[in-house]
Amino acid sequence: MKKIEVGVLGATGMVGQNFIRFLEGHPWFELAWVGASDRSAGKPYAEATAWRLDGPMPETVAKLVVQECRPETKAPKLVFSAMDASVATEIERAFAEAGHYVVSNSRNHRMEPDVPLLVPEINPDHLGLVAHQHRRGWKGAIVTNPNCSTVALTMGLVPLKPFGIEKVVATTMQAVSGAGYPGVASFDIVGNVIPFISGEEGKMETETLKILGEFAGDHVEFLPAKVSAHCNRVPVLDGHTVAVSVALRDKPHLKDLIHAYETFTALPQKLKLPSAPPKPVLYLHEENRPQPRRDAGRGNGMTVTVGRLRTCPVLDYKFVCLAHNTIRGAAGAAVLNAELMYAQGLLK
Repeated sequence: MKKIEVGVLGATGMVGQNFIRFLEGHPWFELAWVGASDRSAGKPYAEATAWRLDGPMPETVAKLVVQECRPETKAPKLVFSAMDASVATEIERAFAEAGHYVVSNSRNHRMEPDVPLLVPEINPDHLGLVAHQHRRGWKGAIVTNPNCSTVALTMGLVPLKPFGIEKVVATTMQAVSGAGYPGVASFDIVGNVIPFISGEEGKMETETLKILGEFAGDHVEFLPAKVSAHCNRVPVLDGHTVAVSVALRDKPHLKDLIHAYETFTALPQKLKLPSAPPKPVLYLHEENRPQPRRDAGRGNGMTVTVGRLRTCPVLDYKFVCLAHNTIRGAAGAAVLNAELMYAQGLLK
């Protein structure tokens, strides 16, 4: 098939670099345009960017000339947004108004009623909200992916949804890469745990209910549950770990929950989307897993691992889940969203 040209907004930052790395060699998408701030515009990407990821900068992007983040700069129809939240709102809306499809990693539009907050294995039908964005006069649309810790939590919960999720208490152990570059000062994080990440707990508590909610034609009916989150930064490079306790309406047996994890599959696997892992949720039976260093990279960083499922003396059950925060929780999540959009004909 002929590849679709795509662009990246905010391409010089850490999230933008992860987009570029994840798109390298993609069978459907070809990176043809990069946008960044005015001070970077007009320079070759290699000159405008301090490459922070392991390995060399992909040659396919090094010579691309950085453009201003404006739709009139001949940007492709499909653009991925790695924009900082301080500037994302107006820039993403301008691209959507001009007819572009913006697949965004930024938080700014996630909770708007007509914007999908998408995890393709959980709520692909929420893409039905896109049609309602045209009421704003937009020729294009915005589709978002969740906060990186929310991805881990919701993927750990979705196999349990048929049993009736009523209450969730989630405690995160979040990697330093989630803070971007330069991130948390080494003097603060080495040998330490920081029990506060600004805005993170509120995002987990609200985004989870939208993602696991039901599409109701022109809006999403939030999951009727209560979620409480405790968010912590720990000295781990990549991989957000979440310890979860959950109350379930149907009071299932432990073996039923393990069976639900081991048999879980979803639409991206059925469609064989390029970035969809064969096992979106992998249950590990070892008593000391999952672990970020050993398990975050499974499925090219797109598999969420779950383990230590057991009864909880306060709620019903408790378990641990883990997701690679810069791949499944950021760039990889957005690319998978775009693949689903393409497979369902939204990008024609």
